[in-house]
Amino acid sequence: MLSIKNISKTYKKSTVKAIDDVSIDIEDGDIYGFVGPNGAGKSTTLKCVVGIHSYDSGEIYLNGKTLKDDPIGYKKMLAYVPDNPDIYEHLTGIQYLDFIANVFGMGEEKNELIHKYSALFGIEDKLANPVKSYSHGMRQKLQIISALIHNPKLLVLDEPFVGLDPKATFDLKEVMKELCAQGTMIFFSSHVLEVVEKFCNKIAIIKDGKIIAQGLTEEVKGDESLEQKFMELFND
Repeated sequence: MLSIKNISKTYKKSTVKAIDDVSIDIEDGDIYGFVGPNGAGKSTTLKCVVGIHSYDSGEIYLNGKTLKDDPIGYKKMLAYVPDNPDIYEHLTGIQYLDFIANVFGMGEEKNELIHKYSALFGIEDKLANPVKSYSHGMRQKLQIISALIHNPKLLVLDEPFVGLDPKATFDLKEVMKELCAQGTMIFFSSHVLEVVEKFCNKIAIIKDGKIIAQGLTEEVKGDESLEQKFMELFND
């Protein structure tokens, strides 16, 4: 389980909390959607979960481990795909994937997974090329592949479908379903409410740093569409 307990964060030179007493529980096999307007605190929350940002209060547990007590053990269990695919441009695609696999202590099994996912996302024949020659969409695919090859217990994605072509979007959703069927937890933010509504079994809606609704998708949206429910809550 990923358990986010009452975390808050205020950025320096600001008096407003970027996230305010946020609590979310995500269980094995959950596809958990995280939605809210720009500046609501989605990316900040995700960056706190993966250890990029510190937080002022509260705690985050991943299968009983915390970043404070066991940062290496905690981070070994997760993978993160940010909304902007910044990758070492001087490396080739295969060098980057080898580097990530080695960081996570993978052996020869990495080769099969690199082949599997690079073929699926259609960049296998581009892996020998330097990353600086990649388009935005290709970089996004490379970063997604790097997140998948070490079989994370928790997959955290910030706007993962932005920049992907329709086939890659479909393939990623299928991979996410497959992983969750095996017990992986997926926590991702998106502005595409229709995708979240159809794809996620649980959701949380955040506004001005506070969670204003969360739980099973069907219970949160009720008889309305998620878009209708979101606008109703946002305008309240």
